[in-house]
Amino acid sequence: MVRPRKQLPATLGEGELHFRGFTGPVAYEVLGEPASLRLGPLRLRGSLTATPEVAADAFRAGEAELMLADGRRFRITLLGHSAGSETAYFEMRI
Repeated sequence: MVRPRKQLPATLGEGELHFRGFTGPVAYEVLGEPASLRLGPLRLRGSLTATPEVAADAFRAGEAELMLADGRRFRITLLGHSAGSETAYFEMRI
């Protein structure tokens, strides 16, 4: 018997990405509620959309800070990016 996984709500918005040498606007999607994050090992996964160059540079940087539309800031670790893609994938934490 296969148990269905609970679907996490998606949080979408426009925010600001900051990493060494870049600060600018991006669109993001976070799976889960960022307000539920607390200090500790819990992380949420998501993706950001920007120009292919910004997405590639963010991935190369490895870590960045994402400011959500409501003004909250989170540290993110970039996990993946395909060459030429506008999307980079990340985990966010406090």
